[in-house]
Amino acid sequence: MIDVLYVEDELSLALIVADSLETHGFKVRHKENGQDALAAFKRQKPDIVVLDVMMPLMDGFTLAAEIRRYDTRIPILFLTAMTQSEDVVKGFHLGGNDYVRKPFKIEELIVRIDALTKKTPASQQPRFMEVGRYQLDTLKSTLSFEGSQEKLSFRESQLLLTLIKHIDEVVPREDIIRAYWSDETYFTGRSLDVFISRIRKYLSGDERIKVTNIRGIGYMLTVDSH
Repeated sequence: MIDVLYVEDELSLALIVADSLETHGFKVRHKENGQDALAAFKRQKPDIVVLDVMMPLMDGFTLAAEIRRYDTRIPILFLTAMTQSEDVVKGFHLGGNDYVRKPFKIEELIVRIDALTKKTPASQQPRFMEVGRYQLDTLKSTLSFEGSQEKLSFRESQLLLTLIKHIDEVVPREDIIRAYWSDETYFTGRSLDVFISRIRKYLSGDERIKVTNIRGIGYMLTVDSH
């Protein structure tokens, strides 16, 4: 049974959504504000966090950022009435995995939850990954190199992890976007290139490491053994 931490301050909507999810076999713990939700998250980690953006005491963006301080892997799904692309982008940069715009159909929400929770469980993912003279800590989202340590954003850490897992292989752009941003509307072309540029900068201390743009296809991480 999937354990959902559902954070929504509009009580009438929350009752309907929680009841619908429970009818479909989910375990739902509902909280009305970000502060209570953060406390509940720390007490008993759920399988996924579904949260409204506009809430009292602590908004959804702040809550997501706080959750990412403790856990970089748990799926976070935003529920938002916001339509501005900047707000959606902000949610992704703070560590959100997906979003659903209000008003929504419960069937859409269930599909999104299923998609996020069917990915490889955090317990089965390696915590430490090495590439060249670097070590990536996927739990803390840090990159270590010869005694120094760089703090990565959640997106940067996940993108680097994907490239390392597929070293010497071309990772299609579309696969990266689907895996970590879900909606291609805001993450095409230059936006993804910016993330790749940051990854290259982080790895620049080891000249053997290359992240190559395979034009029109995707990216490939390689480490020269010579």
